[in-house]
Amino acid sequence: MARMTWTFAPEPVDTPDAAALRRDYYDDVASRYWKRPATKAELDEGLTNDGVELLTPPTGQFLVARHEGRAAGCGGVLLLDEDRAELTRIFLRHAFRGLGGAGSLLAELERSARELGARRMVLNTRLDLIEARALYTRHGYTEIPAYCTGPYMDIWYGKDL
Repeated sequence: MARMTWTFAPEPVDTPDAAALRRDYYDDVASRYWKRPATKAELDEGLTNDGVELLTPPTGQFLVARHEGRAAGCGGVLLLDEDRAELTRIFLRHAFRGLGGAGSLLAELERSARELGARRMVLNTRLDLIEARALYTRHGYTEIPAYCTGPYMDIWYGKDL
């Protein structure tokens, strides 16, 4: 059996693929949090002024993951200071999970953070996002004290790059 091909590339957050992936990400995490499907209005509100304009050099980077050429996932890194970058919006569409893309996307995001000058990656997530938490710990992230606060943050992780 031929190995399926994953590619990862920087992409502006407002391209059709990137915008659709960001919307799918927000729909997934919001719907899980609310334990019901998010409405179009809720998604529009959540994506308005969400800070993604910072996910471009020199302050960050946004990557789109493609599987066999199809937009499958995304993720971003945001520089917090001269040493740390924050992992954000890492997401694979459900149809592409289990195909080896999440770990590769994470590695590419770490590489992007190093290229921006970061020596450490940090992130925050929710306890109910079990798959994400398993991904992070599987790739060397360990629980750290809170470095920020917010209504959707339950646990914080970090890793030296």
